[in-house]
Amino acid sequence: MKIIETEQYSDNLGKAFARLIPQLSPTARIPGREDIERIIADTSTHLFAAVDEKSDEIAGILTLVIYDIPTARRAWIEDVVVDAEHRGEHIGLALVDKAIEIARKCRADQINLTSNPRRTAARSLYRRCGFTEVD
Repeated sequence: MKIIETEQYSDNLGKAFARLIPQLSPTARIPGREDIERIIADTSTHLFAAVDEKSDEIAGILTLVIYDIPTARRAWIEDVVVDAEHRGEHIGLALVDKAIEIARKCRADQINLTSNPRRTAARSLYRRCGFTEVD
């Protein structure tokens, strides 16, 4: 499995979103091609995909946003999802590690994320990556 930053839309990426977003949230809107192209084109947004090198299947995605405020440069991790068939293979860890690497390269002073309290596996992953829980 390799982690790549997506640089352009592909049908493979569109199909991955259609398969993965409902696994993240059954009520979430599935982004279409124009939505995904807009995300990729946004220079403050980094869209990562975990791609199986043999099958070219996308097994997970993560979005990282870097933004500036008057007092700091911040990074925000959103919409981390790994296909249910690939959970337990450390793909989430690889995606988060890549996001942290890029956030540091972009000189972010702080990296944040949120996770639903019911997502215990995700919260455990984030703790392993060095995140601490706050109210």
